Amino acid sequence: GGMPVGAYGGRKEIMETVSPVGPVYQAGTLSGNPVAMSCGIAMLELIKQQNPYPRLAEISKRLADGLAGAAAAANIPHQIAQVGSMLTLFFNSNPVTSYAVSKNNDTKLFSQFFHGMLNRGIYLPCSQFEALFVSALHTDEDIAMTIAAAEEVLLSAAK
Repeated sequence: GGMPVGAYGGRKEIMETVSPVGPVYQAGTLSGNPVAMSCGIAMLELIKQQNPYPRLAEISKRLADGLAGAAAAANIPHQIAQVGSMLTLFFNSNPVTSYAVSKNNDTKLFSQFFHGMLNRGIYLPCSQFEALFVSALHTDEDIAMTIAAAEEVLLSAAK
């Protein structure tokens, strides 16, 4: 629901070491926060009413394909890693399957890409080693604008 929240769990014998049953105290600023919990419950109710995932998968794929197309049109070696609505455009000629491979990413090019996109109003993760997230609130126009900006930035970077 847009609020920070987290959970953890484990085997019974481990969880029984956590207060109030056990001696390990666990707390945090937002632990059990009623506002965060209410937002989470409201979001789960909305997801039950209107499943956003099929459209989210569609626009995420469209963005991934568009970024890959922009890099290909600029003749820039690249890879797209995508899981659901998380994706990353890597500037690497080899599939990025590990940190060892990822060390060969063109981080200077990524920096150019990041700043070029930022100058066009698109705020991406600032590191080549982070994923971007597409949300259910992104519109078709947002995706098209992002792809168009990427085409412009990558063609400029390839010169």
